[in-house]
Amino acid sequence: MGCGKILGGGINMAADGRALFRNQGSLFGDSDRPIGLDEFQTFTTRTDRNDKSGVDGLGFVLLGLFGEVGSLLSALKKKQRDKDAFAAYHDEVIEELGDALWYFANAALRAELPLSQIARSVPAKLEDWDYNGRSGASTFEDLQQSEVPFAEVLAGEEVEHRLLALAGKVGVLLADWSEGQIKENRDRLSADLVEIFRALLMAADDAHVSLEQAARNNVAKTLGRWPDQQHWGPLFDEGFPEYEQLPRQMRVEFIERTVNGRTFVVQRWNGVNLGSPLTDNRHEKDDYRYHDVFHLAFAGILGWSPTMRALLRLKRKSRPEVDENEDGARAIIIEEGISTWIFNHGLRQAEFRNATSLDYGMLKAVHELVRGYEVEMRPLWQWERAILEGFRVFRELKKHRNGAVIIDLTKRTVDFEELP
Repeated sequence: MGCGKILGGGINMAADGRALFRNQGSLFGDSDRPIGLDEFQTFTTRTDRNDKSGVDGLGFVLLGLFGEVGSLLSALKKKQRDKDAFAAYHDEVIEELGDALWYFANAALRAELPLSQIARSVPAKLEDWDYNGRSGASTFEDLQQSEVPFAEVLAGEEVEHRLLALAGKVGVLLADWSEGQIKENRDRLSADLVEIFRALLMAADDAHVSLEQAARNNVAKTLGRWPDQQHWGPLFDEGFPEYEQLPRQMRVEFIERTVNGRTFVVQRWNGVNLGSPLTDNRHEKDDYRYHDVFHLAFAGILGWSPTMRALLRLKRKSRPEVDENEDGARAIIIEEGISTWIFNHGLRQAEFRNATSLDYGMLKAVHELVRGYEVEMRPLWQWERAILEGFRVFRELKKHRNGAVIIDLTKRTVDFEELP
């Protein structure tokens, strides 16, 4: 999401909205009260990555809104086609609806139209819909006072009808914008936005989706990518015996050698070989033999690497459940899988040579892979930092064909140093 689509850090989405409000400097004052419409709208400015300000940037935001509505339709199509096999439907709809709310609120803000003002105009047209909200709504909860529970997201023909109508309303606004009919016509823009918000609320009601939950989840995931303050969190092995802790500073040498036409990399730590010599393990050479730099980046920046723990014989055996579940074979396989996947993905993206950020889909996939493990609590901005820094050092290793990788868990850094 170019303007703020992001996954939060590891905690349960239903709860982490409130937790992140507290951690991010009292976003909404009392974090237990419902999210205010205008408060959420103002919040979108904190994660807006649009280069253009005000109405000049509206076209980009409208494209984002149309894209999120399309994602809602795509989720509905998959649910209708795959039925119970699409188990992620509930979470996906809430996530996409939250993203649509973000773009809509930001678009209205750029047009200098408070979300609460738009909401007050919603009940004015009721020929095919019973408005269940309060008059003069000021929060998302005010908009939905129905007795219908939000436990199960529906996917029937009525929901399909509502989402198609929503897409049509957004399409009208896009057409008006592209034809230059609304940039200077605030009344027309306001009317289009009211129609979209009404359609969005009708779709949420019929699908049994809580807009309050969708907004909270969006805030949580957004702050997980672009926090106001970067809190690293404690290291996972704090409180364990020192002999079970990852070294707070490490300097690992990567030395490339060729013997009998076979090229491999040896790693040394404190003058001792670390693990076995590594090759690319494929016919087409791609320097995968340097991939352990990603394990070091995970250790240095995330404070997490079951692979490094195994190599250094630093498994947390003083607590058998941690030793088995966090430092065991399955966790190692997951980390190796993540390293291989991001390595292959990075090669297709020129090793992220000029990248300052990563696409959300990639980060979300990584987060899903570690669900249920301690590192799940690390927010996506930390994963992004670890992956980008890992590739930066990987490129240096490729360039010099050897070097030292230095990590500092206290500073959460990974660096490269040339060997003499």
